[in-house]
Amino acid sequence: MAREPAPGRDQYRHFTALETRWMDNDLYGHVNNVTYYSYFDTAVNGYLIANGVLDIHAGPVIGLVVETGCRYFAPVAFPDRLEVGIAVSRIGTSSVHYTVGIFRQGEGQAAAAGHFTHVYVDRVTRRPTDLPPPFRAVLERLLRDPP
Repeated sequence: MAREPAPGRDQYRHFTALETRWMDNDLYGHVNNVTYYSYFDTAVNGYLIANGVLDIHAGPVIGLVVETGCRYFAPVAFPDRLEVGIAVSRIGTSSVHYTVGIFRQGEGQAAAAGHFTHVYVDRVTRRPTDLPPPFRAVLERLLRDPP
């Protein structure tokens, strides 16, 4: 079975610049696989906060990750500068499926590509809740194939 090629920048709707840190490298001299998930969270939650729909300290709605995955195509290492692309492939009543690409600054093909699903819940009860309209509007700007 042939391996799917690394996605290009055209698969993503928003990019966040990040720098690798010394502590991100592992003994093999590249960023450890678990660190990519931190990059995913940083890019997505940073986008939501910057767009005024996520208040991580007091907002009534929070996102819980219920599924995640990542494929690796090329190593990155400190002191690489990265650009993290994000897109949304599906918005449900209370859930969102994000796709994420990790690119070395200026490169056209992803070094890693992943996904995760957030279920948005009431902060107090932790029960799924409908996405508030402003939240949904901000997410719709990231849709890969808008309706």
